[in-house]
Amino acid sequence: MSYLTHLECSKCGKRFEAGRVQTACDSCGKPLFARYDLDEVGGEFTKSALVGREASMWRYFELLPVRDRRNIVSLGEGWTPLTPAPRLGREIGVPNLWVKDEAIIPTGSFKARGLSAAISMAKELGIKSVAMPSAGNAAGAIAAYAARAGIECYVFMPEDAPKVNAVESQVMGAKVILVKGLITDAGKLVAEGEAEMGWFPVTTLKEPYRVEGKKTMGLEVAEQMGWTMPDVIVYPTGGGTGIIGMWKAFDELERLGWIGDDRPRMVSVQSEGCAPIVKAFKEGKEEAEFWEGAETIAAGLRVPKALGDFLILQAVRESGGTALAVSDEEIMDAVGQMAAKEGVFACPEGAATLAALIRMVDGREVDRGERVVLFNTGSGLKYTDLFEVDAPVVEPGAKVDFKSL
Repeated sequence: MSYLTHLECSKCGKRFEAGRVQTACDSCGKPLFARYDLDEVGGEFTKSALVGREASMWRYFELLPVRDRRNIVSLGEGWTPLTPAPRLGREIGVPNLWVKDEAIIPTGSFKARGLSAAISMAKELGIKSVAMPSAGNAAGAIAAYAARAGIECYVFMPEDAPKVNAVESQVMGAKVILVKGLITDAGKLVAEGEAEMGWFPVTTLKEPYRVEGKKTMGLEVAEQMGWTMPDVIVYPTGGGTGIIGMWKAFDELERLGWIGDDRPRMVSVQSEGCAPIVKAFKEGKEEAEFWEGAETIAAGLRVPKALGDFLILQAVRESGGTALAVSDEEIMDAVGQMAAKEGVFACPEGAATLAALIRMVDGREVDRGERVVLFNTGSGLKYTDLFEVDAPVVEPGAKVDFKSL
C-alpha cells in the first residue's frame, strides 16, 4: 500500500487533501509536497523488503503517492547504474568517483521518473488531458507516458529546442506547439489555455508528483551505496526538481531510520548563459531573479526562473554545498572526457557536472579522498546536432596508408 496522507505547501505549510486534483498552494503559490505516514511505513517497510523487488523506481512503492498499483504507468524507469569512473577520477584527482547514469532510462533522460509518477497520478485522479511546457526531454517523456496511459497530451516547446524532442513527442502522439521564446513563455501559454482546453498543467513543481518520481534518484543512490551517503553530489540544475527531490528523499530515509543525519554536499550546476540559482546563491538571496537573455547549448539548463528556486537554494545551503556556473566550452570538453575515459556519452547537462567538479578540485573544494557522484541526466545521443564527425574518407579498393589515419 501507499502511505500517502496529504499534501503540504513547501513554503507556508498549508495542508491539502491528497485524493483530489491539486496544483500549487492556493495561498502562496509555492509547490506542494506529498507527505506520508512515515511512522507506519517504518513498521511495515524495511530494507530487507527490497530484496528481489523489481529493478525500477517503483520498488519504493510505499514511498510513492499512487494508492492503487493498477494505476501505475511504467516503462521500467529507474534503478539506473551507479557506475564507478576510476580512470576519469584518477585523471582529475578524485579517485572515488561515480556517475549515476540516467541515459539508459526510458526516453533517454531522467525526466521519465517524474513523468511516470505524474501521469500515474493523473490516471488515478481521472485526468483525461495534460499539457506541459518543456525545454526538451520532458516533452518526450510526458508524450510517452501519456500515450501509455491513453491520456491526451499537449507539449509547448521553444522553437529552438532540440529537434529530436519535438520529433519524439509527435511520434508518441502528442500535439506539439513550438513557441518563439523560452520555456517560461511556453509555460504562460499552458496556463492561458487551461480554462479553454480543460487540460491539467504538468508544469515543473506546479503539480505535486513529478518531484516524487525524481526523489527516487536519492533513494537509489542511498541503496546502491549500502545506505551510506556520498560526500558530494553534483547535479545539473534547470527546474531543480532533482536536487529538491533527493533532499526530500534523504529526510524521509532518516525518519525511517535507514540512514543517519549525514548528508552529501549538494552542488547545483548551471550554465554561464543561464545561472539564476548561482547568482542568488552568491548574493545570499532566498529566491532567484529572472535571468534575462538565457542562452546555452544545454537546453535543460535554460530555465531563467524556477518555481522551486528557494527549495534548491535551501538544499544547497543546508548541505554545506555550493552553486557554480560553467561555460558551454567547458561543457563540450567534459562530454568528450566522460566519453573517452569511461564510455559514458553524457548529455551536455550531465557533462556540466564534470566541468564543475574539475573547477572544484582545482579550487580545493573537494578532497582527494571524498566520494563524489556526478549525475548524467540524459543521453548524448539526443544531442548529436552539436557534433561534427571528423573522419577520413577512403575509396573502396584504394591503397590505404593506415599509419596516417
